[in-house]
Amino acid sequence: MSTHPPPSFWDQNYGASTGFKYGERPNAFLVEQAVRFTPGSRILLPGDGEGRNGVWLAEQGHAAFSVDGSAVGLARAQDLARRRGVTLHTTHAELADWSSEPAGFDAVVAIYLHLPPALRTAVHRKLVQALRPGGLLVLEAFHPSQLPLASGGPKDVAMLYTLELLRADFAGLRELLAEETDTVLDEGPGHQGPARVTRWVGQR
Repeated sequence: MSTHPPPSFWDQNYGASTGFKYGERPNAFLVEQAVRFTPGSRILLPGDGEGRNGVWLAEQGHAAFSVDGSAVGLARAQDLARRRGVTLHTTHAELADWSSEPAGFDAVVAIYLHLPPALRTAVHRKLVQALRPGGLLVLEAFHPSQLPLASGGPKDVAMLYTLELLRADFAGLRELLAEETDTVLDEGPGHQGPARVTRWVGQR
C-alpha cells in the first residue's frame, strides 16, 4: 500500500484556501441516510478530503476511517476532529494503490468521489470487498448533466456518474435507493448552488 503518495492536485486545491473548501458541515444526503447505520459502525470514507463527513460520523458514535491522497486535506481533517473532540482514523494513500481488509467495514460512504474511468471500476470493486455481509454503501456524485452548472464537480463528463454506470460497477450489491435528481448545494465555497446529482445506496 502506498502510504505517502506525492503531493497531489488536491493538496494544491485545499492549500489555495485558508478555509475548508467544502465547509465543515456534513453532506446533507449522508445525514439523511445515516439512520440506516447500526450504532457504533465501522465506516470507511474514501476520498474524505478535509474530513467533514468522517468527523460528523465520529460525532454520531461511529468509528470513521478516512482514506485520501491529500496530506493537506487529512491534516485539516485531524484538526477538525481535535476541535470537535472526536477520533478520526486517517490513511494517506491514493485509492489506486490502497487496499482494505476484506469485509472490514459496516458501511462505505463515497461522497463526490469522482474517479477517471481507468481507475473507477477497480476502486469501486475494492469498496464492495471492504463491506461485511449486510454492509451498506452510500454514494452521492455529480451526474453528467452537472457539466454546464457552476456549483462544482469535474469538468470532464467521463468522471460524472449515471445510475446505469453505478449499477454496473456495484452489480453485486442489492439496490436500496437510486435517483438522479436536482438539488441545491451549500457546502463551503466549492459546492454552491443548483446541481444535478446521482444518489445510490446498496447493501452487500
